[in-house]
Amino acid sequence: MESPGRQRTAQGADSMMSTWTHDPDALGANILTVALIGPEQQGRMAVAKAVPGSQAGVVREFLRYPELDDLPKILKSDYDVIIVELDSNPEYALDLVEHICGNSSATVMVYSALKDPELLVRCMRAGAREFLTQPIAPHTIAEAMVRASVRRSPNRPAKRTDGQLLVFLGAKGGSGVSTLAANFAVALAGDSHQHAALLDLNFPLGNTAIDLGLIAPLSAADALRNLDRLDANFLSTVMIKHSSGLSVLAAPDHYAPLDVREDAIDKLVSVVRQSFDFVVVDAGAGMNQVGRALLNSATTVYLVLQVSLPELRNANRLISAFLRSGTPQLEIVLNRFSSRSMEIDEESITKALTIPAKWKVPSDYVAVRKAQNTASPIALDASPISHVLRQMARSASGYSEAVEKKKKFSIFGLG
Repeated sequence: MESPGRQRTAQGADSMMSTWTHDPDALGANILTVALIGPEQQGRMAVAKAVPGSQAGVVREFLRYPELDDLPKILKSDYDVIIVELDSNPEYALDLVEHICGNSSATVMVYSALKDPELLVRCMRAGAREFLTQPIAPHTIAEAMVRASVRRSPNRPAKRTDGQLLVFLGAKGGSGVSTLAANFAVALAGDSHQHAALLDLNFPLGNTAIDLGLIAPLSAADALRNLDRLDANFLSTVMIKHSSGLSVLAAPDHYAPLDVREDAIDKLVSVVRQSFDFVVVDAGAGMNQVGRALLNSATTVYLVLQVSLPELRNANRLISAFLRSGTPQLEIVLNRFSSRSMEIDEESITKALTIPAKWKVPSDYVAVRKAQNTASPIALDASPISHVLRQMARSASGYSEAVEKKKKFSIFGLG
């Protein structure tokens, strides 16, 4: 059976999901921002008309019940009050109220034409603060908004912006994507002094947890199989912490079929970005479903390859097909680079890739193999490889720019 949201998508003008009523930035800091969810048009219009006289403003009207999967995106708008109509589908509306109350600090109000004591009790149990009976008098709305205003914290924290999404993608299997992604993430967590996460989405054979010496009871597979429960709290149960401060969502530790859908990856990454300043993803090699799902939201894609004709050819094809637009930002990483033993000169490399390589990670097979076998991140050692990785991390976090500006300022100042 289809959910209530989908059942209404073909009902004339009401098939629109929502309409903007006021600009939230124009309402002022002391005005409550209100979202109004009301499939029944006449009742919704009556409530919307009554709200502006109560030191509140409806910034968005939803003309049908949204899907539960859409709630995280809706709640990002950080409404002060969300008003929900019950009568069009009471059971679904109650489910909606419960999900909103469980994932938002907004005051939830409900309205109905029915005076049903049992329904009132169920609404309160779901988390609703106010039960408004139609027709709703303006003073009733005003009094409810006063109570909502009291509950709102006077020092509301600034809305958190989504963290940067930094995707490591290999031009070919064996390019060293996992090693670079894991060690880059460790360097980022240590040098940026901000919250960083590493997602191993290199299915089905990701091994970043092993490289970092971590044992993960749960994995990305558990997160993807529980999308309906996936929020910040559930995320904390499936991620593990490295001693560097990096949070890791590991790949499954056993080979198992996994239905990886682009929309599922998109939701997983979206939830993680809400909790972390930087999200590093090991996307494996080639443009698989994971890679495609990440392109639209990635901040930067690090395309990793070694200097060989097959990898240069693959990289050229990936750039031409997916990465030519400039969004996301593309940075070429030449791994295991050795200028002395190269048979292809740098001019030919640039011509093949169509853009210059930004990073050259030196070849040091012995150091990398030792780090892998001892589960000790190479980023934490003093080596030519760690030097480049830390440069990459500082560039991504903006740390190097801040240091450079400080140095320039100190030339002319007292510092």
